[in-house]
Amino acid sequence: MRVGTFVLAAQFPGQGQAEALHRAVRTAEVAEEAGLDAVWLAEHHFVPYGVCPSAVTLAALLLGRTRRLRVGTAVSVLPTVHPVALGEQAALLHVASGGRFTLGVGRGGPWVDLEVFGAGLPAYEEGFPDSLDLLLRWLGESRVGAQGERFSFREVAVVPAPGELIGGPAAPEVVVACTSPKSVRLAAERGLPMLLGMHCGDADKAEMVACWQRCAREAGRTPDEIAAIGAQHVSAGVVQLADRTADAAETLVKAMPGWLKQGLDAHVTVDGRFRSMRDPVAYTELLCALHPVGTPKLAADRLAATAERTGITRFALLAEGSGDLAATEDNLRRLGSEVLPLLG
Repeated sequence: MRVGTFVLAAQFPGQGQAEALHRAVRTAEVAEEAGLDAVWLAEHHFVPYGVCPSAVTLAALLLGRTRRLRVGTAVSVLPTVHPVALGEQAALLHVASGGRFTLGVGRGGPWVDLEVFGAGLPAYEEGFPDSLDLLLRWLGESRVGAQGERFSFREVAVVPAPGELIGGPAAPEVVVACTSPKSVRLAAERGLPMLLGMHCGDADKAEMVACWQRCAREAGRTPDEIAAIGAQHVSAGVVQLADRTADAAETLVKAMPGWLKQGLDAHVTVDGRFRSMRDPVAYTELLCALHPVGTPKLAADRLAATAERTGITRFALLAEGSGDLAATEDNLRRLGSEVLPLLG
């Protein structure tokens, strides 16, 4: 069981953006002190839902601040960046950190980001597979060129080459955020593990894992390959610990809805399409019911149950749901000292 923390750099009502970023950095430092496995960094643009616009940039800082912790993006939004630029950054962090970097990528949403960065709606609706394939080529070959409709350039050298890392994996780990059967199939066909969101319960995640396995078999993956790659799937969730389960839930129900409403309301679609947003209170209550929110014993039991039902043994748990730095640090320390030992 590998338990890490998921960092949104969430800006809660009444807080400044610098405060949210400071909490994000401290979360990673305390996570390493507490013995957690990894920190996963979200990426958002133009909204207080999360004030980190470049997960790879923050990852670089945190890799320099830590010595053991794995640092991953959850996720870098591929349609708004050039895959080669992201591949160069990932290779740099992979080699310079001694192999501690994980590149999580996703399709993102139909947000105004696509307009600002010039990618356009087709990059979101149709372009993700081509972008992912170019990225994977960059991380796996010594020279790369492209002759496609969106990406067309002469062959160039891959510098730094991920394989230059001495005594470590030849390329950074890549995971794909999956929210639909289409993205599950894409990940399976490319032989990549999935990152599954916190809004999903165990039954939904188990179904997506089963779908991934079927697609991987259809793509010609061997049972050993399916088992090895499948062991790297990641389940995102929320964690909040207290001596009484009711107190843990109350902490989140008091703090998270205000942040969720402020953050979700700020999202603007690129084409003016209507997007219904979750009810903040109902969503918070759902998260409390699905994830390790409660006593350390309850938290350990829920993580173990998720692992048993889904086969997923890697977790990225949001610990900043209180919106308070001191409470977040305490939450992480209790996760490390009181929950991890119960998981063996």
